[in-house]
Amino acid sequence: MQYNMENDTIAAIATALSPSGISIVRISGPEAVSVASRVFQGASLAACESHTVHYGHIVNPADGRVIDEVMVLLLKAPRTYTREDTVEIDCHGGVLVTKRVLEAVLAAGARLAEPGEFTRRAYLNGRIDLSQAEAVAGVISAKNELALKNSIRQLSGREREEISAIRAELLREIAQIEATLDDPEHLSFEGFDEVITRQTEAQAKRIQKLLDTADDGRKITEGIRTVIVGRPNAGKSSLMNLLLGEDRAIVTDIAGTTRDTLTEEVRMRGITLLLVDTAGIRETTDTVERIGVTRAQRAASEADLILYVADSSAPLDDNDRAILAACAGKPLIALLNKSDLPGMTTAAELREAVRAAAGDGFAAGTDEPIAISAKTGEGLAHLEERITGMFFADRIRLDEECIITSERHKQALSAAADSLARVQESIAAGMSEDFYTIDLTAAYESLGSILGEEPDEDVINAIFAEFCMGK
Repeated sequence: MQYNMENDTIAAIATALSPSGISIVRISGPEAVSVASRVFQGASLAACESHTVHYGHIVNPADGRVIDEVMVLLLKAPRTYTREDTVEIDCHGGVLVTKRVLEAVLAAGARLAEPGEFTRRAYLNGRIDLSQAEAVAGVISAKNELALKNSIRQLSGREREEISAIRAELLREIAQIEATLDDPEHLSFEGFDEVITRQTEAQAKRIQKLLDTADDGRKITEGIRTVIVGRPNAGKSSLMNLLLGEDRAIVTDIAGTTRDTLTEEVRMRGITLLLVDTAGIRETTDTVERIGVTRAQRAASEADLILYVADSSAPLDDNDRAILAACAGKPLIALLNKSDLPGMTTAAELREAVRAAAGDGFAAGTDEPIAISAKTGEGLAHLEERITGMFFADRIRLDEECIITSERHKQALSAAADSLARVQESIAAGMSEDFYTIDLTAAYESLGSILGEEPDEDVINAIFAEFCMGK
């Protein structure tokens, strides 16, 4: 992706291109006001004050024909999103008329913006750092309330503050070493190893605290990979449909109907589940069904959460016990399905089977099976409470914690942690202080890459290429 670093004037449709009440065409750059003035009949924009709204018409610059009746928002640098002059045209939300307005703006001298180019300019012009730019994309793509709240906090600078504070401490130690090396007559390293040990340990702990949030961050943004397992005809696909609120999975009375995994997203009380329905797990000679069973087992091994579905209208058998044993070590919720039918398996029997399969330390949330009916919806509210309680209740407080959701940030933090570990190794090995600065500087630069203060053009291009048009 090639960008004009001279900051030519760009334009794009900033709203979804679909029939709506209003659409917005955004213009940004040094000629934004001039470009808008060539297509706007109304107030003289160049003479108007910043942050004002004006009524008028958009016309074709070639022949003067009226395209639409609009409101124009005038925003002059530097108090704008890009820190450039910006004009936003609020036109009627028809697809055709919005395209015509954009075409008029382009004909008047603007260039069509690349995806993410407005936000890239905000970053290049120092309005936001790279972590905040990524948070903009996070706000737009948020799948649930937790993801949205976390992205907003990142956009407000919470992660930047934490990373900057760690870097400031590292820079102080680097500066002290360099100063002492440059002026040994007046400065001394006496007792310095103890000081640098305490400092690097303290910053390593702060970095590790951030890294410890990365798993929760992934679940917040991507969703909790939730795999439904059980023996054939236990009601797994019916449960899938109940959670989705629609008939997505095929349901019949024939055991083995589901032959492959089926994945869907469902929002539940502010979080997202990546819900995976699987084939019933059992010994089979059917080639296609055996492939489905293998895929079900693989999905269970990769799950964040397993919903184990047992058929309460039939006794537990060896298949049930074998499946539970294979799920050992995974967070699991045991469900006693078909509670609307006469029961042959009790909650106590299922609980004992779970404990026998993996012991009392199986996973939080398995103390008591939940009686449900995928047919009537009984027990669904209880299941939702259990899931949200297992993962995020009272554990993630977005008003207090900085949650790492980006794999790029996680990798940079890991690299910084490794560098600080090498400093500790150098101290233990009795190496000279100038060796410390090598790894301290590496940690400082790794953390700086999160904020974009050590820019890598390929990384920056990759980040903004994922943005939508007009942002």
